[in-house]
Amino acid sequence: MQQILTLNQIALEGLERFPRDRYEIGSAISDPDAILVRSQKLTEAHATPRLRCVARAGAGVNNIPVEAMTRAGIVVFNTPGANANSVKESVITAMLLASRDILGGVRFIDGLAGQSDAAELGRQVEAEKKRFKGGEIAGKTLGVVGLGAIGSMVADVGLRLGMRVVGYDPAISVDAAWRLPSAVEKMENLYALLSRSDFVTLHVPVLPDTVGLINEERLKIVKRGAVLINYARDEVVDPLAVSAALDSGQISRYVSDFPDPALIGKPGVIFTPHLGASTEEAETNCAVMAADQIIDFLENGNIRNSVNFPTLLLDRTTGHRIAFSNYNVPRMLNSVLSILADYNLNVVDMLNKSRGEIAYNLIDLDRLADASVLAQIEAIEGVVNVRSIEAP
Repeated sequence: MQQILTLNQIALEGLERFPRDRYEIGSAISDPDAILVRSQKLTEAHATPRLRCVARAGAGVNNIPVEAMTRAGIVVFNTPGANANSVKESVITAMLLASRDILGGVRFIDGLAGQSDAAELGRQVEAEKKRFKGGEIAGKTLGVVGLGAIGSMVADVGLRLGMRVVGYDPAISVDAAWRLPSAVEKMENLYALLSRSDFVTLHVPVLPDTVGLINEERLKIVKRGAVLINYARDEVVDPLAVSAALDSGQISRYVSDFPDPALIGKPGVIFTPHLGASTEEAETNCAVMAADQIIDFLENGNIRNSVNFPTLLLDRTTGHRIAFSNYNVPRMLNSVLSILADYNLNVVDMLNKSRGEIAYNLIDLDRLADASVLAQIEAIEGVVNVRSIEAP
């Protein structure tokens, strides 16, 4: 019986993916095979010897000590794209809120509560509505920084709304390139995008190269009066630089899902309380994807959407499989195959891939590899962990 520790409130649709005859699921499991988590912060103490994988029901993994998990041979999954539609709709909402003073208009009307004279109410509304007017987004230029699952969807909607869309992503994947509408103009660098865009929306992960991506230097070359939208991560924007750019009029609005103490209440700033992926549909999609990835890994050893291990998918050719991870050093696979040969275990199929310093392997055998085989493989210098995976 495999044990799954759940942290935070996980959508029921995700929990129902686990067959109850093979899995025990709960929030009080002390020594799990897998952890399914949303926002709770994990520590190195969670990397117990039995733990095989951690799945985050969401895209970011800032709450997971990924390096420590990698050293322990624990696969960390996320769910890219599962909440993309929800974030896309939030970004479009941000664009509309920034194009006119809709929130100011709403507050103005709320301030007229108690007005009983309909004619007088109408007069006040007509007299004051000019305070809240803005511009249309059709015909404006939308700059999308990061063209992954969310960015490509935002770009597509921008085109449908009649905008010119320019995009920049130096690390765009083949899959993302196929998803991207052909009408999106690719910029050679970030400066080219910033200088052309009336609206700039950020869709990049937090990496050493993206922390402080939008800073004082880059804001100086932003098209004057542009709107900056951040539904990616708070770390990619320097809040003090944004404050100065608002004061100078270099940008007209900053809309973000990550409230910052230095900017709350500042004119031109609109904050939402981490609502980007807060829809029932997004939470369900993330939970289902995370659960499916855990099941496929525990039952077949397959890895998809991992942030620390290579993607590796191998259809079963027999019911007997071993999976092992190791540091990416020469002749490792030869050493393992030599042990299998000593035990007269025939390799039917195999796949090996690496990612940085870590390598991962699946080997299908003609019969079961017993505990003594696994012990010898695990004893090889550089092997992190090994397990036998019999077909369910």
